[in-house]
Amino acid sequence: MNLLFANDKPGHYPASFYADTRDGAPDRAALKGAVQADVCIVGAGYTGLSAALHLAEAGRRVVLLEAHRVGFGASGRNGGQIGSGQRLEVTELEKMLGKPAARRLWDLAEEAKALTYDLAARAGVPTYRGIAHAALKPSEVAHAHEMAEHLATHYGYDQITPLDRDGLRALIPSDRYIGGDIDRGAGHVHPLNLTLGMARLAEAAGAMIHENSVATGIEHGTGTQKSRVLTAQGHVEAEHVILAANGYLDRLEPKVTARVMPLNNYIVATEPLGDRVREVLTENIAAHDTKFVVNYWRLHEDRLLFGGGESVTYRFPRDIAAKARVPMLQVYPQLRDVKITHAWGGTLAITLNRMPYFGRPSPNCLSASGFSGHGVAMATLAGKLMAQAVTATGDGFDVMASVPTYPFPGGGYLRWPILVAGMTFYGLRDKLGI
Repeated sequence: MNLLFANDKPGHYPASFYADTRDGAPDRAALKGAVQADVCIVGAGYTGLSAALHLAEAGRRVVLLEAHRVGFGASGRNGGQIGSGQRLEVTELEKMLGKPAARRLWDLAEEAKALTYDLAARAGVPTYRGIAHAALKPSEVAHAHEMAEHLATHYGYDQITPLDRDGLRALIPSDRYIGGDIDRGAGHVHPLNLTLGMARLAEAAGAMIHENSVATGIEHGTGTQKSRVLTAQGHVEAEHVILAANGYLDRLEPKVTARVMPLNNYIVATEPLGDRVREVLTENIAAHDTKFVVNYWRLHEDRLLFGGGESVTYRFPRDIAAKARVPMLQVYPQLRDVKITHAWGGTLAITLNRMPYFGRPSPNCLSASGFSGHGVAMATLAGKLMAQAVTATGDGFDVMASVPTYPFPGGGYLRWPILVAGMTFYGLRDKLGI
């Protein structure tokens, strides 16, 4: 199933709250005919736009192909959380790779946050600081507090404050959680406006962006021969190709799709809450919890944007609002009378060990994907790291590529049965509270 067209209208943003509150953006022409470039990029989300910006600023001729609209995919639909660290905690990475490598990965993640804040500021897109981590079990509270101490002691990161039940409830007025922490170095942003702002910056630097231009195939170059990226109405010949399509890559590059599994997730937006907004969050922070199928939420002015409820099919459910409303009311039962004004789905991508997959499908082709729900900052950095790899000005791509990732059993063909089995198991585990 081609997820580019499975759930959405071609060439249009989904009917999301983000699309209704987005900044203005021009309609960009589809690619037609033969075009020459130094670098061809597939996908106009955080990764592709960041790569385009940094390459254009380095003087490269850049052509970026987007199947629909800039920010159409996960980059323009997500929870907007700019998280700290990698998807795996530093203690896990220390065990997996050793302390020096774990420290380098932490430093790259901090660079990712700084880069995201900087690009948002350059583009005039507001960001807000603070993400609360809400725990359901005493063991999870203890672990969160231990991690805060570990980061402060061994990584010099003192932005996380451990919270007991009362401390967390002062931020999140819900009886569901028993403690956690607040990370004041993390933050949140309007995700679609961030992509649109990055596109403006990339075009101002000289990058060419073509919308409604589905990449239908890649002919990888060998030696001095250029690569060719094909579309329905033309092609791009380039010395380098960057794949930045994440969960929408489909079968365009099997070496990547064998390691990266698409996964759908859903978000709702409420009607304006007015004075009731303090029943949700007492500060303008974002939040997420410790469920395996994680709940995440934040405020946009006086509306609640709440995400949760993954599915075991690649088709979005007919009633997305009903699906996401269930976990929302588990956290905030007092909002039972509040109307849902928007409900939308999106396709992210995960890997087996939840660390992103950085790879070279071909000597002159780079790919980064599988950010596993931790992509706002890391995907933005991934674009910069691939630009640096092309221009030979940094080794961050190779550092990320050195983290072991593995193909799903059966490669791309058995990912869906594995998804069904895994989501069924963990959904049952969450319901049973184990």
